Amino acid sequence: MSDPTIADLLASVNALTARVESLEAELAAVRADMPRPEVPEEVVIAISAAVAAFLGHRARLKQVHYRTSQTWAQQGRDAVQRRNVIHGVR
Repeated sequence: MSDPTIADLLASVNALTARVESLEAELAAVRADMPRPEVPEEVVIAISAAVAAFLGHRARLKQVHYRTSQTWAQQGRDAVQRRNVIHGVR
């Protein structure tokens, strides 16, 4: 079996690049058609109350992002796992 030439490799790379670009365009079209979930008003009120209690005064919410991932849990695990313990340093 012969080794592939540079022309063969470039043709493969170009074909894969075209395939990735078409998949990215298809994904963008699908995402554009998906409806954005609405945040219930009760949740926004609860967030406003929590921010006001934390800051000690009435705060204005300018933007709310709706996320379905477990970002709080992921951030907590990350903080625990990356904790560096340095012994003997004052």
